[in-house]
Amino acid sequence: MSSEYVESSEYVDSTGEEEAGESTALALKILVAGGFGVGKTTLVGAVSEIRPLRTEELLSEAGEAVDDTGGVDQKSTTTVAMDFGRITIRSGLSLYLFGTPGQDRFWFLWDELSQGALGAVVLADTRRLEDCFPAVDYFEHRRIPFVVAVNCFPGARTYAEEDVSRALDLDRGTPVVLCDARDRASGKEVLIRMVEYAGRMHTARLLESVGQAAGSA
Repeated sequence: MSSEYVESSEYVDSTGEEEAGESTALALKILVAGGFGVGKTTLVGAVSEIRPLRTEELLSEAGEAVDDTGGVDQKSTTTVAMDFGRITIRSGLSLYLFGTPGQDRFWFLWDELSQGALGAVVLADTRRLEDCFPAVDYFEHRRIPFVVAVNCFPGARTYAEEDVSRALDLDRGTPVVLCDARDRASGKEVLIRMVEYAGRMHTARLLESVGQAAGSA
């Protein structure tokens, strides 16, 4: 693992609520992104083994002109900074989860939150699939590995993973998984897929850079 991620682990360790005597051998930073009302706060809260930090505020009349609540009419709050949680995947491996705000006007926070991240989960709602396009573009352009997790809302039409991948025009190999953001086991499976995929991507890039260096020697 590069020093960038080790430094990130040290940083997030200082923000977590470690129990006395507990030591984490490896802590990885994961972003949870996606459109407004897609379930980011729900996912972080469902999987976190500590009380999640939330920065939610009530939706205001002033925000009605800029926040599209179509399809999520019952939503009354919104994340204005970030969500934070922690989950232990196995002994010696913990993930620190940073949920990003979904509205356009808070995207200036994304660059700060993405520093040192191993990868990201992009939550998608098939009723508002276009809302996750900005997150997909953001991570693709910055070469940050990500998986698309389709949050299967009750009553929403179910699509196959390949159909979602095609609709989002994802790069070949980018994983698409179906999930229920309310369910801890489902959310944990998404995070495991994310870590596995990011590990493969970073290993491939490292081998590619080593090969290029050897070729130019």
